[in-house]
Amino acid sequence: MESPRMIILLILTTLLALCACSSAQKNSDFLECLTIQFQSSNSAPDGVIYTPRNASYASLLLAQNQRLVPTSSERPELIITPFHESEIQAAVYCSRKLGMQIRVRSGGHDYEGLSYNSENPFVIVDMRNIRSISIDIDEKTAWVQVGATLGQLYHTLARKSKTLAFTAGVCPPVGVGGHFSGGGYGMMSRKHALASDNIIDAKLINANGQVLDRKSMGEELFWAIRGGGGTSFGIVLAFKVKLVIVPEIVTVFNVSRTLEQNATQLVHRWQYIADKVDENLLLRLFLSSIRSPIHGNRTIQASFTTLFLGRVHELLPIMQDSFPELGLVEQDCIEMSWIESTLFFAGLRNESLDVLLIRTPQTGIYFKGKSDYVRRPIPIQGLRGIWRFLNEEVENTAQLQFSPYGGVLNTFSESETPFPHRSGNIFMIHYGIFWTRGGNAESERHINWIRRLYSYMGRYVSRSPRAAYFNYRDLDLGRNAGRNTSYEQASVWGFRYFKNNFNRLVRVKSMVDPSNFFRNEQSIPPLS
Repeated sequence: MESPRMIILLILTTLLALCACSSAQKNSDFLECLTIQFQSSNSAPDGVIYTPRNASYASLLLAQNQRLVPTSSERPELIITPFHESEIQAAVYCSRKLGMQIRVRSGGHDYEGLSYNSENPFVIVDMRNIRSISIDIDEKTAWVQVGATLGQLYHTLARKSKTLAFTAGVCPPVGVGGHFSGGGYGMMSRKHALASDNIIDAKLINANGQVLDRKSMGEELFWAIRGGGGTSFGIVLAFKVKLVIVPEIVTVFNVSRTLEQNATQLVHRWQYIADKVDENLLLRLFLSSIRSPIHGNRTIQASFTTLFLGRVHELLPIMQDSFPELGLVEQDCIEMSWIESTLFFAGLRNESLDVLLIRTPQTGIYFKGKSDYVRRPIPIQGLRGIWRFLNEEVENTAQLQFSPYGGVLNTFSESETPFPHRSGNIFMIHYGIFWTRGGNAESERHINWIRRLYSYMGRYVSRSPRAAYFNYRDLDLGRNAGRNTSYEQASVWGFRYFKNNFNRLVRVKSMVDPSNFFRNEQSIPPLS
């Protein structure tokens, strides 16, 4: 007679075998469905559909964040890398027909890996081949497909003009799709707002497989995808954006100070001027713990990393008037073109412009990030508490980034787009922790550190709700339970990202995708 333990083992083995067979059958059915759909649209599946048996499958799953590399049970059944919108429509049709979840990946930089991870059977539509950029110099606009990267967009602009640019982030390999649809803060945001604020048209495939533009999708859906994230509502194909005019010469500097050089008082003073200075000036602040080159002990380094849309002789009087405590001198400053500044802020100064076209993610790094908004200056004692946390971690592995608001960001109402973080915010905090050794214990130690720091910061940041930036996605804020996620469940995290705009996003979702076909752990739910 078999023991109870053996019986349970046999049952589990049988269930796993049935699941494997079911998965294999779904995979086969999906392939067959796609092949039929491709044939009807004269598309060829070769070089578009990848299964785990394909040699290129693993390379397509490369993730920048090793913490989020999919396990065998979280990997997609198929990866589809379309070249044409008809192939995306085929993927949507087959996903609906076979009940397979669909995830859309643009650049693969989602902070929680939701574009390429799922606990349920799913397929990835990887948009890397949907990346054309068309610039109209006279109109000062561009159509940018979502598989393009920020680096590709900047590179393309530089080849066309010395004075046309776009306001977006500093990391060249980041994909346009997620960045634009979630907001898109960058070094020109105090002058030219966010990427999403400059979107004037879009093309999207909805849950029925229809291709829509701004006119045919309607103003409610167009509003939703400019800051509310695109993947809750459909698959965005491209954005049409307004380009911005920049001077032929801009000025940058990166001035660092340690505690021994009055860093605490400088950071404290920075909070009173960063959102109020000339809107052509963006003074970003990076905080980390380093080993002092002078005495070898641990200290805090504050790096003031800055873009000024003008010449150095214009910048110095502004700095002397608004932030004389920093002691900026002409020798600290570098004049360059706007496109050269994109290399400077990406840590790629003196590299060829072609480095902007590299989209392969840096691998081997584990990472966890979080965000906050600050509406009142953090007092000196609060800053010293941050220093203690930073010194707990190995030098140069933990970093806080203070990104100033104000300028034209204050001219938008909270409801003008889904991105609500406007007037009243002094700066946004990005918390980041990096590590290189794998293992659950190592990950738990670092993640516990950032969660403790986040808890400590609660007394100094926005409240009711404690706001967060959607592009710095954080599942610690809450997650959906599945296809039938309730409004109550999603509102736990939804109001943090979108404030009262969350309610309008839910109404749009209920209108355009009532069956919740497009979903993930933090997608907007429809009203049930």
